Amino acid sequence: MAIEPERVLRMREASEAVEAIGWRYLLGTLRTTVAVTSLAQGSVVATKAVEACATDADRHLWFDVRADKVVLVLQSLDAAAVTDVDAELAGRVSLAVREVGLETAADVASEASRALQLVEIGVDAIDIPAVRPFWKAVFAYKDEGKNTGPTDALVDPQRQGPAIWFQQMDAPRPQRNRIHFDICVPHDEAERRIAAGLAAGGRLTYEDEAPAFWVLADPEGNEVCITTWQGRQPD
Repeated sequence: MAIEPERVLRMREASEAVEAIGWRYLLGTLRTTVAVTSLAQGSVVATKAVEACATDADRHLWFDVRADKVVLVLQSLDAAAVTDVDAELAGRVSLAVREVGLETAADVASEASRALQLVEIGVDAIDIPAVRPFWKAVFAYKDEGKNTGPTDALVDPQRQGPAIWFQQMDAPRPQRNRIHFDICVPHDEAERRIAAGLAAGGRLTYEDEAPAFWVLADPEGNEVCITTWQGRQPD
């Protein structure tokens, strides 16, 4: 019998498939955390996750084990996106974690912690094909899956550094920064993060495309975008 190909999920579909079990959709991945009390317990969680994913583990699962938490990530490495297989694996992993008396959770922000997030570096350029190879070389990054277009992101092959993506400029813009940070947070974390930035002296400079992104500036005008998956695809 032929094996059904994986189906890439749309953003809303991916988010809604796993939100109730404590996972969040961020930049083409599903992510969750498990609070632990030691590295030894964290290694147990990681082992349970690998066992739950079985033969799909190598192409879908990775994790970061710390003494206080384990961050679990699911993504189809072949598709560089979240697929129906990832959504199914999230459920299996959550059940496996529950077997050892722990829970997958979205890691709600608190004074002792922060919510899940991913940082991207956005580079505005006139001639993206000319500058993209430079950034790829100096960071020792690679294309994300088969996505090699001018505006597609470059990613760290070790999954440690922020992704770099390129935004097309129509004309030179010397009066503004041309490199900015994008901080991708869970859709239910964005308002809290924006409020924190404003309380710390920042100002909101652009929100016309919210909830896809909001632009904030520090007191000297340096910009950062708070982004979510919402508003990026038609429902």
